[in-house]
Amino acid sequence: MVAAAPSQTTDPKPGSLRAWLSCIRPKTLGVAAAPVAVGLGIAAAAGHEFHLLLAIATMALSLLMQIITNMENDAGYTKKKAERTSRKGLPRATANGWLTVNQVEWAIKFCAFLVVLDTIYLIAYGGWIMIVISAASVVAAYMYMGGPKPIAYTPFGEATVFVFFGLVAVGGTYYLQCGRLDMEALLAGAALGFIASGVLAVNNYRDLEHDREVGRKTLAVVLGPKGMRKAYCMMIFAAFVCTGILSFMKPELIFVLLTFACLPSALKLIKALPNLVGLELNDVMFGTVKLELRFALMMTIGSILGVAAHFQGWL
Repeated sequence: MVAAAPSQTTDPKPGSLRAWLSCIRPKTLGVAAAPVAVGLGIAAAAGHEFHLLLAIATMALSLLMQIITNMENDAGYTKKKAERTSRKGLPRATANGWLTVNQVEWAIKFCAFLVVLDTIYLIAYGGWIMIVISAASVVAAYMYMGGPKPIAYTPFGEATVFVFFGLVAVGGTYYLQCGRLDMEALLAGAALGFIASGVLAVNNYRDLEHDREVGRKTLAVVLGPKGMRKAYCMMIFAAFVCTGILSFMKPELIFVLLTFACLPSALKLIKALPNLVGLELNDVMFGTVKLELRFALMMTIGSILGVAAHFQGWL
């Protein structure tokens, strides 16, 4: 639910692969992949379970939901004529005429069809709860910029990211692998959700003035610049607090403290945020994406070390 685009300086040709990539925004897909990887790692450490096909299907579902969200965000802005010259974000494919709204909407329907197929497979293992999770995820992806009252026009964007790219993604992955939902999965999901929310927080902080002009009441607009900087700081630190609690819940999870190796990078981002404006803030936004990927990698490695330690009898 964040912005990204190819780095080339020349405009893509209408309908080209580059045009589609600018709409799909592959740089954001790590935000969708990271919580699934963490969910798999925590499941392996806490439940000593790993089912490869389920893991692949779960990862595909998460990536598809991010792609749908990105495409709906792109097309939704154009339909609402919300693009202004004051916007500091990266270019949207439909607003620039590289793709038509109709093309993107058909692509969204195709991805939603793939979500249905994926969900049917997951239902065989996870039961009816997977219908609820997939349906809620599709609705949230659409409602982020679609419908009469888009989430992107409210202060609840960051909360939506926290729930679906944190609690739901990690917790759902864990549930599919272990057949239950434990507190360690929710804590790991909260940690990833806080950083993912931080990505959107920077995006909205950067576009605060533009969003105010078009009538969007994002969290940044409601809190103001100073308040949003504090909110970002709290989101990032909360992720480390969750990991600290998680590491002491079970001996198998003590190695997730490896995530604290990411703390210096987090502090640099927090320090840089107040000193940058406009397009310069993209460095902080993408830096937060990278922070989440590194954080997830350290948590996953820590979980794997926990599995190894368990079978070696060290824990």
